[in-house]
Amino acid sequence: MDNATDRYRRFLAGDDNGLREIIDIYYNGLTLYINGIVNNLSETEDIVQDTFVKLAVKKPKFNGKCEFKTWLYTIARNFAYNYLKRHRSRFSEQSIDSYVLLSDGTDVEKQYLHSQQSIELHRAMKKLNTEYFQVLYLMYFENINTDGIAKIMHRSKRQIGDLLYRAKKSLKSKLEKAGFHYEEF
Repeated sequence: MDNATDRYRRFLAGDDNGLREIIDIYYNGLTLYINGIVNNLSETEDIVQDTFVKLAVKKPKFNGKCEFKTWLYTIARNFAYNYLKRHRSRFSEQSIDSYVLLSDGTDVEKQYLHSQQSIELHRAMKKLNTEYFQVLYLMYFENINTDGIAKIMHRSKRQIGDLLYRAKKSLKSKLEKAGFHYEEF
């Protein structure tokens, strides 16, 4: 059992600090992941907040069949896709350069993507199709294994392997066109 699972169980038992800790740990990463799906920071913040509100109000049961992080990202992804279905025409492209400050005044991009190389990699990833972005982001930025990614994206482990291969190939091509050469990617 991981620490996030313990925190969620503490929250369910009445300790509100458990949920606050979960939000502190996952908010930034979840925001970047969901923004990669919807490409709109304002809508992304709403979706991430809806995810945490669902935990706080509905208190869904976590069965422990996967990691807590996988479960949480699945909930957020489902919110994002449901939102996209309802509001598809309202979304506009936002580049990583136009990222704005979050309500607490922190620049999530600079904080989370601490080096110029990571920022360039993230920019290139944002140019990929949504599924390629998701699989690469979850694997390399969130360190979720293929089993977890398969659960989040509702795919088989084999499909994730194939998707990861194609995503890496596409990303490598985009990076090479931009003048970058990554030997170990």
